[in-house]
Amino acid sequence: MYGNIVLVNGRDNLGRGDKMNIIQVYQRFPSHESCLKHLEKIRWHGKPVCPYCKSDNSSPLPKELRHHCNTCNTSYSVTVGTIFHKTKIDLQKWFAAISLVLNAKKEISSRQLAVHIEVNKNTGWYLTMRIRRALAEQPGLLQRIVEDKEAYIGGKTN
Repeated sequence: MYGNIVLVNGRDNLGRGDKMNIIQVYQRFPSHESCLKHLEKIRWHGKPVCPYCKSDNSSPLPKELRHHCNTCNTSYSVTVGTIFHKTKIDLQKWFAAISLVLNAKKEISSRQLAVHIEVNKNTGWYLTMRIRRALAEQPGLLQRIVEDKEAYIGGKTN
């Protein structure tokens, strides 16, 4: 289970007619840090919560882009309990992959995804499978990662 992180499901355009393409993803999220800040904003609403003990008593570790829980004495990142946890793939590529998978009229192949985001075919397969599993296990999961007041990635309902 991937926790309660929410991304984009591409089922509803939330009143915006435009959908963000891969170039817009990279413009909106120019760095790994900007992706992490966005995840923190949508997952924690400004108040980090420890994924291990659910405490909100934490201290930021800005150099490491993590937080330290003062209750259970562990450090954690916003990616813990999500499809991004324990991956070495940059979050920009994850966001682009989510956009490509959800915006495809038919299923996108892992090789095609790999070509678009410039990773090898095995990594493309890994990303595709994790995104599809997240969609299958929690239908509303991919709902807010790259959708907010300023940005939207996703397709229209069928």
